[in-house]
Amino acid sequence: MIIIIMGVSGSGKTTIGKLLADSLDWEFSDADAFHSAENVEKMRCGIALSEADRIPWLQDLQTAIKHWLQENKNVVLACSALKDSYRQFLVSDGDRSTNSKSDRIKLVYLKGSYELIQIRLQERSNHYMGAKLLNSQFETLEEPLNTISMDVAQPPQIIVQNIRTALSV
Repeated sequence: MIIIIMGVSGSGKTTIGKLLADSLDWEFSDADAFHSAENVEKMRCGIALSEADRIPWLQDLQTAIKHWLQENKNVVLACSALKDSYRQFLVSDGDRSTNSKSDRIKLVYLKGSYELIQIRLQERSNHYMGAKLLNSQFETLEEPLNTISMDVAQPPQIIVQNIRTALSV
């Protein structure tokens, strides 16, 4: 199974993802590691990524997900996945014969207020994604429907336990 922890930058994807993966004894992967050096530099400079910037990143993530599923790995992936089209792309590989694929990928949305996320980003150091891009993150965000949604104002351990309960893992 692949659990994608999604949300805007600063919502706690990496923190929650690592804690969840550790609690399940699963692998953890961060979609940030799939960005090109050029994308990272743009974000470090406060420049929002274009759709063209995101395409190779999404393709690499889709390939990784496909491999994890083929290898029957259990992975928690921290990934912004802000738009519905990105989420749909990540769970599809063009092979419509794989009916059970969507059953093996679960989405968890970390939802928080603009104000809370802004405070978190302002307090964060040593990360290329700063508070300058918060507006573009919320403008791009298409909140997912019919998925597990967690309030990021809760303590991380509570969020992890709630995710495990919701997914029965």
